[in-house]
Amino acid sequence: MVDEKKDPLQGVLKLKELVSYQQGSVVSREIIRKNTGTITLFAFDEGQGLSEHTAPFDALVYIVDGDAEITVSGQANKVSEGEMLILPAAQPHALRALHKFKMMLVMIRS
Repeated sequence: MVDEKKDPLQGVLKLKELVSYQQGSVVSREIIRKNTGTITLFAFDEGQGLSEHTAPFDALVYIVDGDAEITVSGQANKVSEGEMLILPAAQPHALRALHKFKMMLVMIRS
């Protein structure tokens, strides 16, 4: 018997398998949403990105697969699988997929 009320995100999970690449797109999947913060997984196809913007809260980006160029306050950073980068609150930042990549974004609201 299948428990239809069971959360599909329970138990041990592989981050790489929770979001899939889609040609020419950015795909996202929210994992946790609380008043105190969110955790979202993203899959960026090669050449895709997010234009420069700011956020009112600190964030942590962890690269799950591939690599990306993440610019923070005008400084470009190449971030690869297994690496992370802090995005300070109110600092302009942008992302660009050098190759397709997946990332986990942890936003902390305080």
